[in-house]
Amino acid sequence: MDPTELIQTVLTYALPVLFAITVHEAAHGYAARHFGDNTAAMMGRITLNPLKHIDPVGTILMPLLLYFATSGAFLFGYAKPVPVRFGNLRNPKRDMIWVALAGPGVNLLQAMGWMVLLYLLAAIGINEPFFVKMCQGGVLVNIVMFVFNLFPLPPLDGGRILVGLLPYKQAMLVSRVEPWGFFIVMALVVSGVVSALWMQPLMGLTLGFIKLVLTPLRMLLL
Repeated sequence: MDPTELIQTVLTYALPVLFAITVHEAAHGYAARHFGDNTAAMMGRITLNPLKHIDPVGTILMPLLLYFATSGAFLFGYAKPVPVRFGNLRNPKRDMIWVALAGPGVNLLQAMGWMVLLYLLAAIGINEPFFVKMCQGGVLVNIVMFVFNLFPLPPLDGGRILVGLLPYKQAMLVSRVEPWGFFIVMALVVSGVVSALWMQPLMGLTLGFIKLVLTPLRMLLL
């Protein structure tokens, strides 16, 4: 692995990744507090300070090891989850849906923001590769986080949304998967199932949606 290439990749993605994970986790905390649970607030986790959300293994070590091991073909990482006590929510079954949606929702908004910035750079004639690649990286990182976290299996956000939407009996069955959910998701990721059947189709649809929504701005600027 070329050290220069690694440094360039890290510098290009560092800011988008930090923003993506920090705002994602903070959004969960803000939503939880809004619906009645102050756990994250009391633990100082409702903050945009990335140091509060970085997990040394999941945010730094694992992505670097995977980058070297797969020559950049496969990357995965995670932040330190914001603690939420769903029993403290005013209407736990309903409100958990909004708390879970908050994280992926802000990732979708950030992806749009990076795309807008990309359009603005093009409009004012700035074509410096570093800035262009950073904006492209911001779009990609946030779309990945948006789609991956919506995978319908606890403890991912999509799994919690599914539990909130299902009738009580079915919701209890799905929620019992949570202790093993991370390992099941990892197995599905490594086997390529998540990528082929979930990530690739929905990432394409999400990117298309973002471009469609921003079409008027793009026509105005470009």
